[in-house]
Formats: sequence, structure tokens, C-alpha cells
Amino acid sequence: MPPNILWICTDQQRFDTIGALNNPHVHTPNIDRLVREGVAFTHAFCQAPICTPSRASFLTGMYPSSVHGCTNGNDYWDEAAPLVTKLLKDAGYTCGLSGKLHLAGAQGRVEPRPQDDGYSTFHWSHGVHDAWPPGDHEYADWLRDQGYILGEMLKAPENIPPELHQTTWCTDRAIDFIDANQGKSWLMSVNTFDPHPPFDPPQPYLDRFDIDAMPGPLFRSSDLDAQARLAGIDFQNKPRKPEDFNAKWIQAAYYAMIELIDDNVGRMLDALERTGQRENTVIIFMSDHGETLGDHGLVAKGCRFYEGLVRVPLIISWPGHFPQGLVSDALVELTDVAPTLLELAGVDAPERMQGRSLLPILTEAAPPHAHRDFVRSEYYRTLNPIAQAHFEGSYATMLRDRRYKLVVYHGHDIGELFDLENDPGEFTNLWDDPDYVTVKLKLMKQSFDATAFALDIGPEQTTRY
Repeated sequence: MPPNILWICTDQQRFDTIGALNNPHVHTPNIDRLVREGVAFTHAFCQAPICTPSRASFLTGMYPSSVHGCTNGNDYWDEAAPLVTKLLKDAGYTCGLSGKLHLAGAQGRVEPRPQDDGYSTFHWSHGVHDAWPPGDHEYADWLRDQGYILGEMLKAPENIPPELHQTTWCTDRAIDFIDANQGKSWLMSVNTFDPHPPFDPPQPYLDRFDIDAMPGPLFRSSDLDAQARLAGIDFQNKPRKPEDFNAKWIQAAYYAMIELIDDNVGRMLDALERTGQRENTVIIFMSDHGETLGDHGLVAKGCRFYEGLVRVPLIISWPGHFPQGLVSDALVELTDVAPTLLELAGVDAPERMQGRSLLPILTEAAPPHAHRDFVRSEYYRTLNPIAQAHFEGSYATMLRDRRYKLVVYHGHDIGELFDLENDPGEFTNLWDDPDYVTVKLKLMKQSFDATAFALDIGPEQTTRY
């Protein structure tokens, strides 16, 4: 029987937030266990630095532009390609979801679902908001059944008990699904809203941290000049010095939210073991994109491609089948998740699918530290100026290889080039450095080719001549 798949996807969690992967400031024993019992990809990159286009990408194995899923807050899902969950459903899987889907705009309305997303169990909660009337938001409705009103609780979110938090609610629904579907091949998507802003963990979790002992963000005074140069490019927040927005407190609150997630990962592991399903369940832990978290004077997300924003956790664990404790620095994309799931299930990936299965690495049939020569990310009018008048509707692309990162802000005579080997903090922009003209031109040609080849020519024309 094909393995079960527990697919945990957090929202806005950066790559460097896991204890076992060299962060001594956050306590994540259950995610650390997945690292010990599986394969951790330390250089996994999202294909857009904002929710909807990234989710459109990893749920289809295609680039956001290929599936017309570029805008955060689009009216509907374009149906340009099937979701991997639909393909697995067609192959006999029972699929469930708790938390976000976010393939279309959901603020102030119930998100319209795709024509067939594959989910037979669907516990939708876009986030910890009170923007929907009764009956439209299952998490808020559940709280109401317990005698609580979400809008009232959000007046002091730090006082929301952990057992009533949306992260815990998503996990409760996942455990219900795990219990109810024993003996079947199933996939459960657990899509928490955290650690997305606002940074509002339960107070007992924040109290675990010494704010003054936090390391703080990557920042130099030169960052303000660098961001001023990019002032015409979309971003959700204006650049500031870390002391102007209490960056260490934000970092502690963000880590506290991750520790709540970690506790709930442990609960799901316990449910799998209690029901005897762990040995036949692949667990994926990942996030849709990262968070600037004060780096370079920025908080939240937008049209930038710093490591903290485009590089995410990706851990895949199946003890007895995949290597244990393998830490791979292969360059991988989140487009690679969908074809990996299909291959695990014995399902042929559509020829149009642009991701590349990670199963050769996971089964030790390929070298552990090589997968792609480069990764790419897109930002195509993602923050829509129709919805927010102060946004330009920027366009940008990123290409990142083992050493260099090239960012082109299209329609502007500016860009970024970073030598990550000598400047891992991305402080020195080499775009205008005459000594790097040859490197820049080579990467621009490579990026242009990659953008052209990312064009989806349609299901009827899959042969490249």
C-alpha cells in the first residue's frame, strides 16, 4: 500500500529557525526529531516570497506564472493545472486539510475552492482573524462552541490559551483525520497560520525567552541606503533601524510561535505512533516562504529575495525507507515537492510539471548534495495596486546558484548581485561593480533562459523541439 503523507506547511517560517539545524535560540525538539529521523534540505527555496503564488507553485509543481497564480488576493484559482492533491485523490488517496489553502483571496470572504482540489475533508481557517460571519470560519465557529468569541479574544491575543490557538485547532483536526482513516492511503495537509505576523504567541511561550539575549537581525547602517535605492519596489513595510521596531522582541515572539508549532508536531507524531501508522507515513515539514524579521531593516514580506524570505525549511522523514540524519545542502525548489509525492504514490507526474522529484536523494539513488544547478523565484505584480494604491505592482525575478544570487527588478534600472560565498548576509550589492560585469551578464543570460523555459506551452504541446 502506498505510504500515508502528513504534509505540515507553516506560514512565513524562515529556514534558520530549527534547533537541530544550528539555531541555539529556539527549542524545537519535535522538529529536531524529524531531522534526526529523515532528510533535511538546508537550501530549499520558494518560488515566490508571498503566500498565494508560492502555494500555487508547490501545490502544482509549476511556477506561479505558469499557473496564473501570481497575485496575493486573486479573485479565484485559474484551474491552469491540477493540484497534486487532486492527482493523489484520483489515484485512491483520501485527502484532508486543516487551516489555510490560499490559492485565492480570502480576506473578508470565504475563499472559493478550486473545481476539484482533491480534499474530501476540508477544515478551512485562513488565519487568526475575525473577518468572517458565523458559519464561514470553522476555527471561529469552533471557539464559539466552546463559549469564546474570537474577536474578543484577539483584543489580547497573548492571553489565548495554547489549547485554543489556531495552531492547536489545526492539529486537533489532523489528529481526528489520522484516527478516522486508519487502513487507507491518506494525505493530510496541516496548514497553520503561524508564524505569520502579527507576532502574537501565547504569553507562556513568549515568557520562555530572554529578549535581551536574542541575536537580533542581520543589519548594517548601510542597509537603509540600500533600501532607499529600492524605494520604488513593492514591500509591505518601510525600512527602519532595528531599535526603532523592537526587533529582538519580534524575533523572540516569532520563535515562540514556532515553539507552539513544534509542540503540536509532537502531538501529531504521538497520534501516528498511537495508531500504529508512523512506519507507513511520510512526514513533510516545510513553509510557504520566509520572513525578513528585521534583516536589512525590513519586517514581513514583499518584492525582495533575501535568504530569510525565500529560503525555507524542508524536512522529509520516513524511517526505515529514507536515510536518517541526512542534512543535504542540494539546491532544491518547492516545485520539487509535488513530483516527489506523486512518485512516492506510484503516480506518473504530468509532463507539464516543472518540479523534479527528490526521491532519488531520499532513496540514496543519487548523490545527496546535488539536485539543481540553480533555483529561481518570481514576483509578478504580487501585491496588487488595485487593492493597495501605494503598491507599484512590481515585477522581479531571482536566480540563485551555489555562489551567486542575481535579482532583476524589471522596468527599473536597478538590481542586486550578491556573492554568497564571501557575503552570506547579503550586505554588499555588486550589481554596479565593474569587476563583476562578466558574472552579472552570465547570470542574466541564465536567468533569461530560465524565465523563457518556465513558460508553460500548454497540455497539448509538451514536446520541446
